[in-house]
Amino acid sequence: MDDPRLDAEILLAEATGSGRAALVAGADVEPAAARRFGEMVRRRLRREPVAYILGRKGFRGIELAVDSQVLIPRPETELLVEVALERQPATVLDVGTGSGAIALAVAAELPECEVTATDASPSALGVARANAERLRLADRVRFLAGSLPPEEDFELVLANLPYVAEGEWAALQPELTRWEPRQALLAGPDGLDAIRELIASLAAHHGRYAGGTVTTVALEIGAGQADAVETLMRDASFVAIERQRDLAGIERVVIGEL
Repeated sequence: MDDPRLDAEILLAEATGSGRAALVAGADVEPAAARRFGEMVRRRLRREPVAYILGRKGFRGIELAVDSQVLIPRPETELLVEVALERQPATVLDVGTGSGAIALAVAAELPECEVTATDASPSALGVARANAERLRLADRVRFLAGSLPPEEDFELVLANLPYVAEGEWAALQPELTRWEPRQALLAGPDGLDAIRELIASLAAHHGRYAGGTVTTVALEIGAGQADAVETLMRDASFVAIERQRDLAGIERVVIGEL
């Protein structure tokens, strides 16, 4: 595991109801808390992610309930929210919303923005809707099944779609392959099937319904996919294409306009 001590401290803090600082200072652990901690450790030894054990994960300024029906939100995905903050759109579509992380963060940070979130998984939409209710954002985000709402336009489309290539699957950590939803990770031989489909659908959709308006599209991608995704966008008549790097220096988001 990457950081077993950190995992242990987080789980022990959860089991005892104490902060990590108190544990480091030598706080006592009651027997009932020790039993809870033991069960959490057994789950972690099976390589279940800490976020699933806790049942929650922080994302920007919000805390999301998560389980194995949805991907665990990751820090690099916050780049998509930052795209929205930079552009201040009136309408946003989050495609493949999963836990609702992107849509709910945008709704929380851009109160005037109309946010729509879609997902092909009914169970994922259930998690996202529950998160919206708990965060008191249910009246700010519209959740729909599918991908692109028909005959609707959005100033900004955000998407964190599956982008793992089939050949990469065996080398991934067990936390991913055993626990996180496979359909939200794998995307064909080159990892671009879902992105390719969305780009083509957006181009066709824009040609039918946009009426001359400009739509900005921001896609999260995997390491080494930026050139291929930019080519897909150019071939679909996207313009003003740019890339953004995450904190690790990886080209993580490709942005284009239709």
